[in-house]
Amino acid sequence: MDSFIGTGVALVTPFDSSGNVDVSSLTNLVEYQIANGIDYLVVLGTTAEAATLSTKEKNLVMKTVSLVNAGRLPLVVGHGGNNTHDLVQQFKEIDFLDYEAVLSVSPAYSKPTQEGIYQHFKALSLATPLPIIMYNVPSRTGSNMLPETTLRLANDFNNIIGIKEACGDMLQLDEILKHKNPDFHVISGDDFTALATVLAGGSGVISVLGQGLPKEFSKMIALGLRGDSEPAYEIHQTLLNGMHLIFEEGNPAGIKTVLQLLNIADNKVRLPLVKASEDLTKRIVTFMKTKSIVNA
Repeated sequence: MDSFIGTGVALVTPFDSSGNVDVSSLTNLVEYQIANGIDYLVVLGTTAEAATLSTKEKNLVMKTVSLVNAGRLPLVVGHGGNNTHDLVQQFKEIDFLDYEAVLSVSPAYSKPTQEGIYQHFKALSLATPLPIIMYNVPSRTGSNMLPETTLRLANDFNNIIGIKEACGDMLQLDEILKHKNPDFHVISGDDFTALATVLAGGSGVISVLGQGLPKEFSKMIALGLRGDSEPAYEIHQTLLNGMHLIFEEGNPAGIKTVLQLLNIADNKVRLPLVKASEDLTKRIVTFMKTKSIVNA
């Protein structure tokens, strides 16, 4: 599926002053992505604080993004966990609306073997009405889905169409890229490795910083996909400090600070997360001034 080539963004879930989902800000956020070159949208991922959202709130977020987007960009919804049986039932019951794929994380906390990870995604593959993009993020799950497991799943199930790889190890990414089928998407799950992944043959990125700086990020990835490495790396260098800053005190505290500076959404997060410290906020402001996006 060519829908997932380029720059996707993992949208935050904005909250209002009462701590409820802020539909108006979410609307503004979606429009900002569409107007500034983003290729597809991902909702209800880690960046969306999905672990703190009720089922009712998740449905509200999905419907809001679908209505605002109105078919303009491909949509991906995050849906994963470590209770395989329960996920299978949910896949059969959820109204996926206008969504084109599911982003599903490798089971967290349980620390399954590679065979356990394989059987988990096999069960989801047989149950889901949508294609699956697997998500490997060892820093959060406590286990690493190895290249041989990724490739085995990609070869065995036609509706497993890609992986968001956030292992942070280019050698692991290269191993998948070297042996994958041509139509299997390898998508960077880290802003830091996005350009390197694309230049090595990957399909793009699901970015966090990209939703705050969509023009710059999407241009960098587009250049990388064309093989124009020198200008792409020039953009990468200008964004690198921002990539570090937004994750310094956890995600999405940093990117919500960026979005507040852009007057798109408030910086509120839900416990156990807390908003960015005053020191980090000042440094993010300084970074954004270098982008000529906020006033000095």
